[in-house]
Amino acid sequence: MKSEAKATIGTFQKVGECLYRYSQNGVYYARIKAGGKEIRQSLKTTDRQKANRELRLFKEEQRQIDRSQGKLTLGELCDRYLKTVQHQKPKTVERKTLIIRRMKEDWPTGKLTQVGKVKPSDVDLWLSRYNFGPVSRNLHVACIKDVFEMAMRDNVIARSPAIHLSSVKLEKPIRKTPTFEEFNAIVADIRAQRFNADAQESADFVEFLGLAGLGQAEAGALRKTDIDWGRRTITTFRHKIKSGFAIPLYPQLQALLQRRCAQGNSDLVFGVKDAKKAISGACTRLRLPHYSHRAFRRMFITRAIERGINVKVIAEWQGHKDGGRLILSTYSHLNRSHSQRMAQLMTATEPENVIRLPAAGEFRARVRCPQ
Repeated sequence: MKSEAKATIGTFQKVGECLYRYSQNGVYYARIKAGGKEIRQSLKTTDRQKANRELRLFKEEQRQIDRSQGKLTLGELCDRYLKTVQHQKPKTVERKTLIIRRMKEDWPTGKLTQVGKVKPSDVDLWLSRYNFGPVSRNLHVACIKDVFEMAMRDNVIARSPAIHLSSVKLEKPIRKTPTFEEFNAIVADIRAQRFNADAQESADFVEFLGLAGLGQAEAGALRKTDIDWGRRTITTFRHKIKSGFAIPLYPQLQALLQRRCAQGNSDLVFGVKDAKKAISGACTRLRLPHYSHRAFRRMFITRAIERGINVKVIAEWQGHKDGGRLILSTYSHLNRSHSQRMAQLMTATEPENVIRLPAAGEFRARVRCPQ
């Protein structure tokens, strides 16, 4: 029995400098010295040429590692990472602090594990501990990848054990959008609150959002000097993309802006920058879904599509530079119904509103001078 057991054990055969082949399965292994320490690692191939390439890559990676940080633990790496994100937005810092705390408390091999000894399977086991949705999972994946990428930049490790992780593709929800009638009812209800000192300001602010198709930040920062009455344009700044753009002075906006520009001493068009409470109160009183500021911009885009305005033009009005691709993907459900309505115009007979032009010969005969 002992002789049979020995027969099943393979041997490592040296086939080149720092290159060994295991006799039992033919897999190649690297064996090098770095920083006075012997390192062995499977090259995960039975092909000699590929083994030579992997060996060169392995040597280069090991030369780049800073051996003085070889004892850096996962907990210490997490603390180091957390110090580098303190300049970010408070909510972002709060979210990343939670994820880092989970890494330190729930890591399968403990927070004292040396960073160089963390395996990809450890990362997978850590993620499997939580029963979270796709959005939360993507946030955890992004954070842990950032942690180990920082370790790579500091030459603590050569490869990230989280490099294999990928984000989950999110479904695009169809968000609640008010109809134009609901929008008008909300504005009227806000304006009717006599005991609210900001009722008129809030009503004008919400009305502008729906009629201009702009966001809360753009409306709150709008100045009277941004309105060019001669060219009939409004210049605004989209904070999300950090880019300025101009929109037309739509006819439905003119009366509201004329009234706003004629009153008050401030250069700002609106005296409020947030009408969240006013919108919520109106929706409650009218028994409507609780719409957000963004819902009124979606309503504007929806109305524009339904009125047959070219999607590329709508994209320009929104400050997009993608030719309408984002709007087409976001409002694909609406485009289908709009397409069906437009398809009804494709009939064998001419529509009633078509004016027939005379044929070329008939036109020349009509304009020929008399003899």
